[in-house]
Amino acid sequence: MSRLRTELGIISRTGWIVAAIVWVSFTFLMVLVGKPNDPPPPVRALMTIIVPIPLTVFALLVSYVNADARRRGMRHVMWTLLAVFVPNGIGIILYFILREPLITACPGCGQAVRGGFAFCPHCGAGLQKSCPQCHKLVEPGWSACAYCGARQ
Repeated sequence: MSRLRTELGIISRTGWIVAAIVWVSFTFLMVLVGKPNDPPPPVRALMTIIVPIPLTVFALLVSYVNADARRRGMRHVMWTLLAVFVPNGIGIILYFILREPLITACPGCGQAVRGGFAFCPHCGAGLQKSCPQCHKLVEPGWSACAYCGARQ
């Protein structure tokens, strides 16, 4: 399964329904709002289908922000409201810049732990490799710590 399909899978059924309603509503609106000097029918049909797409994508992005923030243990209502009400999609862009890492389960105690921790805050089990001297996270494959130079 591709990464895109996995990420789209977190959008709730309600989000998909709202996006479909947005697309159908604006398509219907484009059909109703017609003037006598409109473009030829093929161009009008193409505009009727293409113009509602950005609004539909916006509705799907807002639904994705809600589901992803919930999945990451963030304040999903606040981020959803920011995504909706901050103009020009800036709220959505801010979410993608500031979102926290995914929550994982501790292999020692099974409690939910935010990504990026070296040790479980509940049981103290090691989650990722850390430097024995400065205790900062060390990437897999490093032979020395990038922060203090200690050999691994």
